[in-house]
Amino acid sequence: MMLEPSDAADRKTVSIVVPCFNEEDALPFLVDRLSSVADELQRHYRVEIVLVDDGSADKTWPLICDYARIDRRVRGVSLSRNFGHQAALTCAYDLATGDAVVCMDADLQDPPEVVLEMFAKWEDGADVVYAVRRSRTGESRFKLKTASLFYRLIRGMGATHVREDSGDFRLMSRRALDALNKLREQHRFIRGMVGWVGFRTAEVHYDRMARVAGVTKYPFRKMLRFAIDATVSFSSFPLRLAYLLSSALSLVFLGYLVYTLFLHFFFGRTLVPGWSSLIISVIAFGAINLVCLGIMGEYIGRIFEQVKSRPLYLVGEHTRNDC
Repeated sequence: MMLEPSDAADRKTVSIVVPCFNEEDALPFLVDRLSSVADELQRHYRVEIVLVDDGSADKTWPLICDYARIDRRVRGVSLSRNFGHQAALTCAYDLATGDAVVCMDADLQDPPEVVLEMFAKWEDGADVVYAVRRSRTGESRFKLKTASLFYRLIRGMGATHVREDSGDFRLMSRRALDALNKLREQHRFIRGMVGWVGFRTAEVHYDRMARVAGVTKYPFRKMLRFAIDATVSFSSFPLRLAYLLSSALSLVFLGYLVYTLFLHFFFGRTLVPGWSSLIISVIAFGAINLVCLGIMGEYIGRIFEQVKSRPLYLVGEHTRNDC
């Protein structure tokens, strides 16, 4: 479906939101391509662009301010510190006023031109439009393999509503976004939360490009933390796994006990006592206890963070007031 021009009086408002963190080098390229897409969208809609600076240490915020000065469609917000990508995206979603809202990354791995296809799907009745990756240029084999494994594992643990091969590049209708904004979890896995709220979905497919500039903001340590957040937030499988491991290990040593008693009562034999079997059992049970405590600690820690009810982010500056 192609977008058709509409009269100014009945135009809907659409929003494009972009979390930014240390994107000084990429922003000029983003501004150029995003402005072109916004000009095309403005033939059919009122356009709003929301840029959220997630406590950058470079010139990202001054560049956002400059962009907002020359383009009245742009709203810029700077958070008081770095709260993380998911919190910055939450802030952008909270601020967006459009009837439909698209989120994309600032590094242009998500081509802005795909946004036009996403809005066409929305006009056809979809509430959530996933941008699904056909290919991923410029990423290591390790990154590709671990990403594929992550999606399959989390779906296998019960989070079946998480769309494989899609990230945070998506469109959400106003009613879907309002539903998402009611979920104020501290440890956020928005990809799973979007799937959880439901509504009608559609897909567009695209080729994910290499970063236009700068470096990745998701090194291995952050990827691992993100994977843990996703797993603990959307599945109780690790708790059940700890229970199953403990049960299986208990059965092994119970079998050893039965075997020992069988030899003693039916054959009059007693196994030679020694420290090997004793130390193995102590180590095994100690290790499984520590694993179980660690898993429970992850869940309890999240309960602790949630009950404090701290805000997900704090705004430090706003282009409409401070620039």
